[in-house]
Amino acid sequence: MSIITTKDGTEIFYKDWGPREAQPIVFHHGWPLSADDWDNQMLYFLAQGFRVIAHDRRGHGRSTQTSTGHEMDTYAADVAALTDALDLKNAFHVGHSTGGGEVVHYVARAKPGRVGKAVIVGAVPPVMVKSDNNPGGLPIDVFDGLRSALLANRAQFFIDVPTGPFYGFNRPGATVSQGLIDNWWRQGMMGGANAHYECIKAFSETDFTEDLKTIEVPVLVLHGTDDQIVPYEDSAPLSAKLLKNATLKSYEGLPHGMLSTHPDIVNPDMLAFFKA
Repeated sequence: MSIITTKDGTEIFYKDWGPREAQPIVFHHGWPLSADDWDNQMLYFLAQGFRVIAHDRRGHGRSTQTSTGHEMDTYAADVAALTDALDLKNAFHVGHSTGGGEVVHYVARAKPGRVGKAVIVGAVPPVMVKSDNNPGGLPIDVFDGLRSALLANRAQFFIDVPTGPFYGFNRPGATVSQGLIDNWWRQGMMGGANAHYECIKAFSETDFTEDLKTIEVPVLVLHGTDDQIVPYEDSAPLSAKLLKNATLKSYEGLPHGMLSTHPDIVNPDMLAFFKA
């Protein structure tokens, strides 16, 4: 296993495929998954000549099931430790959902020369929870419901999410993939219940507004209009407005998990952005 050890002793698992001299792409997974959620994209971009890297967030997948650090500051610091260890220069960072928040938080703090471009897909920024400053957000009750479901029966909860809203399999006429459902459950159950519980607060309540404002590099913002996990109107368009150099692309009727359900559409758009 390839691992790096952070300052607090946490072991972060990562994959690193392709020529070391090639342009690196770093993939950041969503909650409560792992680097394995990027298999399609890693194979696609590997075949295009890129160096592809993906890690398991602390408490997720094969990384240490820590008791602490399940918030965005530590997540970003872990990414910085990984990019330092691999000495990545001008890397492209791609984040989905919670991973999109991680990308934004990291890129806003990255050392000069570390980041070339970024992509956020179905991402949680600017902020998910409803407040006076974010009237279009989701009520806190929604996230309390996620926490209650996880506490009651995490294994069943991790079947219900991919079977229903994550991939849009609850929509009429949807083509359901049992493999995607099973793989989502497999990845989720590899992680720590405490990390998954605490990460709900991290992805729903972190305000990424100031991060977005400070990012200088080009950012591609991709989002499906039928995203039932991170509603489109309160996320992608708002992030794109806050970013200094953003390109917003929406996909009519596509779900939160469109990277897995429609990679034939999304992957070429990312490739075009990387090559521009």
